[in-house]
Amino acid sequence: MMVAGIGSRKGVSVEDVLAAIETTLEAHGLAMTALSALATVTLKQDEEAILAAGRALNLPVIVADEAALKSVSDETFSQSDLSQALAGTPSASEAAALAVAGKGATLLGPRTVLGAVTCAIAISGDAE
Repeated sequence: MMVAGIGSRKGVSVEDVLAAIETTLEAHGLAMTALSALATVTLKQDEEAILAAGRALNLPVIVADEAALKSVSDETFSQSDLSQALAGTPSASEAAALAVAGKGATLLGPRTVLGAVTCAIAISGDAE
């Protein structure tokens, strides 16, 4: 399972979200079709651009709860004070991707920041 974790400022466009996903996948030599799901944090569960990106890609948008985010926060590469204050994790996009990809998941690299959107890719581990 490959998951794109998404974080954003409020009010971003679906084009911004899709561009961030595409840029992140290209950085890892991957195609959009490699994705199994999009992930975000509770704070962003009603962000229309993230939901619209899921619809555009025909992928589920899964919201990682606070406990799941907390359990993987030590595995994130990036450290954002704002993300920590608002989402309770040092990197909303990285933690969401890890949490949704499941037990043993790993990040392919640190989040990509494209304008007001962050995106990180996690791949599931062997243990489920």
